[in-house]
Amino acid sequence: MAITRRSTVREVAAHVSQALTDAGITAVLTGGSAVSVYSANRYRSYDIDFVTGASLRELGRVMAEIGFTRGAGRHFEHPYTRFVVEFVAWPVTVGDELVRKWARIRTPAGSLQILTPTQCVKDRLAAFFHWRDSQGLEQALLVGRSHRVSMTELARWSDAEGHAEDFAEFRRRLQSIRRKPGLPAGRVTRVR
Repeated sequence: MAITRRSTVREVAAHVSQALTDAGITAVLTGGSAVSVYSANRYRSYDIDFVTGASLRELGRVMAEIGFTRGAGRHFEHPYTRFVVEFVAWPVTVGDELVRKWARIRTPAGSLQILTPTQCVKDRLAAFFHWRDSQGLEQALLVGRSHRVSMTELARWSDAEGHAEDFAEFRRRLQSIRRKPGLPAGRVTRVR
């Protein structure tokens, strides 16, 4: 499936992820673009952030094969989409915790390697915990409302990050919005 002007963040990210995987490069979708995927675009990000250990030379070769050109720094642009792909240096972390396994979502555009919903919530809560980023909290709530997340794991991680009290705010707000009718649950096919 080619990237078109109508491609969604999920489609562009899956197309890039599949091309990288085919080239033997591991790259995991994180950040606001993972929130966009898990919230069915209720939160919109135009930066598609992948964490990878690949060199810019390796990335540039693969990205050129699928129509992207290198912009500033580690950014790549495509003429048919406003989404910008950025590569962040390995390893994948959420707060101070190293991520060793993640999800893989199969799409018509390819297989997308992405943080799990629970890891995505951790990633957004890290911004809230460490930088008081209220948008990070709102994004974590969007994902938590749309998907099953492990509250036990989130509580353990929050405590390890030194933010058990801030987690209590997240838990309270999530319980409140889950009582309201709303978003359909998403689907993750398997954890890698």
